[in-house]
Amino acid sequence: MTENERDQAEPDGTENSALADNLEAACEALLFVSDEPVSAAALARILAAEPSAVDTALSGLATRLQEEERGIQLREVAGGWRLYSHPAFHEVIERYVLSWDTRALSQAALEALAVIAYHQPCTRQIVNGVRGVNSEGVIASLVDKGLVREAGRDNAPGAAILYATTRTFLEKFGLKSLKDLPPLADFAPDQASREFIQARLSAAGVDSETAASGAEQLAEWAEGDDDPELID
Repeated sequence: MTENERDQAEPDGTENSALADNLEAACEALLFVSDEPVSAAALARILAAEPSAVDTALSGLATRLQEEERGIQLREVAGGWRLYSHPAFHEVIERYVLSWDTRALSQAALEALAVIAYHQPCTRQIVNGVRGVNSEGVIASLVDKGLVREAGRDNAPGAAILYATTRTFLEKFGLKSLKDLPPLADFAPDQASREFIQARLSAAGVDSETAASGAEQLAEWAEGDDDPELID
């Protein structure tokens, strides 16, 4: 074996040593080139480092970026870590480039997304009933944007499509899980509102038992008695 072949077959470990010495910087570099959240376990595999060391490095990096008020911040979202621009500079960034964000969603799309997020998995009929208008177009738009997906079929006659939010939804709205959705306790509907919701659901073609259950469940979620679950 030549000296060159021996050098290729037996790395001297300098690279791994350098990564170990500056694990925070290595994580930062990898996250910088990623367009989606990366888990600590995935980073540990790439860096051939101990997961606990990577966790410590990520936490340290997030704290340092926050304390130094840097232009980018590190946040844990959707089961991984991702770099975000500092909120203080969002206005400047908006002037520099028009990027996709929640402002691109119409009021109708935001309403439909809210119903799905808090009542998932649910059918288009449910969304129509709560909003009081046909939501087929806005739901299709949410699916195209990757915020909503088909999550199976309803067991009721007709087997309507069920809709649920996606991990992209969590990522775009900066949520670790659906349990981080803003609480609706301050907006819990009174009895009259529940009856109004039930009437809308019934008018949308939802059977009375399902309509009543839907109205009650919306109220329970608003009062914090239950949490919707994200379906993989």
